[in-house]
Amino acid sequence: MARLQAWLPKLVLAPSVLISLCFVYGFMLWTFVLSLTDSRLLPSYDFVGFAQYARLMANDRWWVAATNLGVFGALFVGICLVLGAGLAILLDQRIRQEGALRTIYLYPMALSFIVTGVVWKWLLNPGLGLQAMVRGWGFESFTFDWLVNPDMAVYTLVIAAVWQASGFVMALFLAGLRGIDDSIFKAAQLDGASLPRIYWRVILPCLRPVVFSAVMILSHIAIKSFDLVVALTGGGPGYASDLPATFMYAHSFSRAQIGLGSASAVLMLGGVLAILVPYLYSELRSRRHG
Repeated sequence: MARLQAWLPKLVLAPSVLISLCFVYGFMLWTFVLSLTDSRLLPSYDFVGFAQYARLMANDRWWVAATNLGVFGALFVGICLVLGAGLAILLDQRIRQEGALRTIYLYPMALSFIVTGVVWKWLLNPGLGLQAMVRGWGFESFTFDWLVNPDMAVYTLVIAAVWQASGFVMALFLAGLRGIDDSIFKAAQLDGASLPRIYWRVILPCLRPVVFSAVMILSHIAIKSFDLVVALTGGGPGYASDLPATFMYAHSFSRAQIGLGSASAVLMLGGVLAILVPYLYSELRSRRHG
């Protein structure tokens, strides 16, 4: 019985571990293998080395997608952090109807990115949404055509993504604020520090783990963004608002270039690891020296 009790947790966890190894890490390895082949409509195993990566680096559409990811990711993460922290500080003042406001801010996160994309596509459509409404009020010269403007389409993705994710960041910051000892806040007040200075110099530095977690989660969302792009812009006009995820899908399943799509997927995975590994290293190092 003692031996059974020792092995029972391992036996219970074994199926989920095996499934994860096979269908998560196994498919990651398979994708990397395909990226080294000349696979087109169907997988093949004629290895060509890193030729697909060379093709990818020479593909103009890939560089547009990578540039868009840089713009989208930087604005998405930065604005969500600022808005989320600001809303959390506002709610931390114990204002009236805090529960209702918290629910309102968090509600967008309950929606899928497909729903968010469709709704914002209606709102930003020049013939149906904001532009048409303002012109109907008599402001005929008002123009807001970002959705159909190749130079501005990527910023519509930022608007929709920030609207959905900033409430989640607010919840992270609010939980962190509520976990800080009130004595720190009161000691700063006794020293004569103003409220903005207390939050900027004392409270927010204590929330560094929350900031790191929020950056990691938001960066991961930005890198793998697919459904929002498909629902809102479709990658257009043309491929002006393409992101790496839509590039990978288009070349793997629409253009029958599985090898090239797999190479782009591997680079996306590398982007995620470039964010995840330093974060995990810093967390483990702080625990080890803590």
